[in-house]
Amino acid sequence: MAIRRGRGVAAINYPTGMNLGGDPTQALVHSTPTGNFMVTLSSVDLGQGMKQIMAQICAETIGVPTDRVVVDTADTDTGPHCMGTFASRGTHRAGNAVIQAAKEARQVMLEVAAEELEVNASDLETDGQGNILVKGAPRKSISIFDVALSAHFKRGRSISGRGMFLIPRSYPEKETGAMKPSTCYAHACTVAEVEVDDETGEVTVLTVKNIFEIGRALNPKMVEQQLVGGSWMGISHALYETTEPYYPNRDHGGTDFNQYLMPGPGDLAETEIIVLERPSADGPYGAKGPGEMCANPQIPAVANAVFDAVGVRVDTLPITPERILRALKAQTGAPN
Repeated sequence: MAIRRGRGVAAINYPTGMNLGGDPTQALVHSTPTGNFMVTLSSVDLGQGMKQIMAQICAETIGVPTDRVVVDTADTDTGPHCMGTFASRGTHRAGNAVIQAAKEARQVMLEVAAEELEVNASDLETDGQGNILVKGAPRKSISIFDVALSAHFKRGRSISGRGMFLIPRSYPEKETGAMKPSTCYAHACTVAEVEVDDETGEVTVLTVKNIFEIGRALNPKMVEQQLVGGSWMGISHALYETTEPYYPNRDHGGTDFNQYLMPGPGDLAETEIIVLERPSADGPYGAKGPGEMCANPQIPAVANAVFDAVGVRVDTLPITPERILRALKAQTGAPN
């Protein structure tokens, strides 16, 4: 009996959103009288940072500081329609809709500024700090605050825009049946190193190294934190968590959430995250959707590491000590 060490590798491709049609998202953008901007969505922020990302996308498109943008995630009764926050679609679908809406709002803003400065709207640019400048003559400028006041109380204009993003439906080729099920894929690879006690079946994760290709990371620090959390969700699925039913049996399983196993601080091992940026042609500023993918490759990587360590395949999750011991006994022909 011994502690055996193994290493496992797994790589995946992951589609962004539903891509066979019927996956729309709408967005609305409007300014307040003081030059702040409101983004209205029905895409819910589940804690992954969607509000921050949508604020960044809107601010970049209009040309204002991010702190001048507020994101309101309403619902489909009172806000623009959205299919929901799932399928790693939030950044890609909602982000593209926000860009469209923000472009419309920006155009109205520049038209009002052009009237105030007595120039053509095409001669104007923003400085990203809340001002609109005449190209080549930056001293001739107006603040977005003043433009918003003029639009509301002098010009009677609504600085607003609407956005709608829908992936074109993919139809199969008649002869081959080939389709394009996704317009962009994210990619990931995980290498997990584990120790397995072949007497008790206990698995200890030593290191987890992940590389993720997610398009462009619009907020690198938030991306990193999501990927770290997702990595340990994957480890948790692989080794701990289960809600399997009692039938036909549930050997030594938990009976309620007091016995629901998840890794604690003492179980967390060295985790490395590498982000590879390859901007997507149809993503908002090149972004893809890393949401669900980040918790997937760790599961087969751990399973492969267990196989490398003790030579048995466990194809039922979670990979518990009991299942490893049963597999080891079956391998030697010993009765369970």
